Amino acid sequence: MAAKVLAIVLAGGEGKRLMPLTTDRAKPAVPFGGMYRMVDFVLSNLANAGFLKIVVLTQYKSHSLDRHITKTWRMSTLLGNYVTPVPAQQRRGPWWFAGSADAIYQSFNLINDEQPDHVIVFGADHIYRMDPRQMVEDHIASGAGVTVAGIRQPLSMADQFGVIEVGEDGRRIRAFREKPTDAVGLPDAPDQIYASMGNYVFSTRALCEAVERDAEDKTSKHDMGGSIIPMLVERGEANVYDFKDNEVPGSTDRDRGYWRDVGTLDSFYDAHMDLINVHPVFNLYNFEWPIYTEQPPYPPAKFVHAWGERVGRAVSSMVSPGSVISGSLVENSIVSPKVKVHSWAHVDGAVLMEGVEIGRHAVVRRAILDKNVYVPEGAEIGVDLEKDRQRYTVSDNGVVVIGKGQRVEP
Repeated sequence: MAAKVLAIVLAGGEGKRLMPLTTDRAKPAVPFGGMYRMVDFVLSNLANAGFLKIVVLTQYKSHSLDRHITKTWRMSTLLGNYVTPVPAQQRRGPWWFAGSADAIYQSFNLINDEQPDHVIVFGADHIYRMDPRQMVEDHIASGAGVTVAGIRQPLSMADQFGVIEVGEDGRRIRAFREKPTDAVGLPDAPDQIYASMGNYVFSTRALCEAVERDAEDKTSKHDMGGSIIPMLVERGEANVYDFKDNEVPGSTDRDRGYWRDVGTLDSFYDAHMDLINVHPVFNLYNFEWPIYTEQPPYPPAKFVHAWGERVGRAVSSMVSPGSVISGSLVENSIVSPKVKVHSWAHVDGAVLMEGVEIGRHAVVRRAILDKNVYVPEGAEIGVDLEKDRQRYTVSDNGVVVIGKGQRVEP
């Protein structure tokens, strides 16, 4: 008989480093790739793998996230399948989640209701494809209390990650450290380390015992990576799962093993640019392992006018339904639904979210424009960064970011 598995998605992240995109929405609800929300990637991985009992723990400004999940992620109830957002319920007292481990502690009723053999605990704000079945099978075969997904990264980058250090067998975790400066390379690759992906598979007993013990420690940060995993490492119950061994149907040599933590504005922007190459670094067009999302009844994208320089065209770009490219040029960009780009405008290297409107003769370069931003005729974004810094957010790498609903000054 197949093991019973419950999936818990941790989606309470505040996402301060993504401001202003997270001004009034949770990080997992931030739009990505034109049509999607960040949370769609982890939910699609779980659904494609057949794990169809999923709870999404939410907290920070969760309305748009709750609404998206409720409208989009509807499972057949005949077999008891569901995806449901669960806010902080204050079952343990009058306080919100104090950390990711506390979120699970306060949600023990969800585990008790399902009585699973194993619990998947995945983050909600990473961009990647993964077949979680293979990780669960590896976990069950190992007999470990927890299995942590690790992605190989250069040893020189160890101080940027939570690092998993393994024993000589290459499987058992002997240390789990945050951003160490003296990390040790892997037994089979001394120039590499395992970076934690924030994805875990637990035996239910091990998870519940560790979380209960952590809840009693008043000095704990109550964090999965910072508290629970080190506890199970110390007890010799933690194994690593090598992400490079995960084979996703339909993946290519170029995008196999792709994973991005889009925790900053620059990483968010760069992950979008990964989508639009001829042979993309991350391929949204893998129909064997689709990324699911809401599909509103928008008409196809339209390109109009073909007179002189007034030609509606998009090059090396992704253009979503409901958008109109009218006598303008869009290059190297992501265009979300219901975007309008008017005549003689030039958009290059931009992420335009739903409802953005670009006026005639406007120029937008290396920018992220949140929903319903209006750029008037002749305005320029990304041309004079010093001027932009006085009015908007500019990332470390010079990407201009304009928050939802703003009207750009001419």
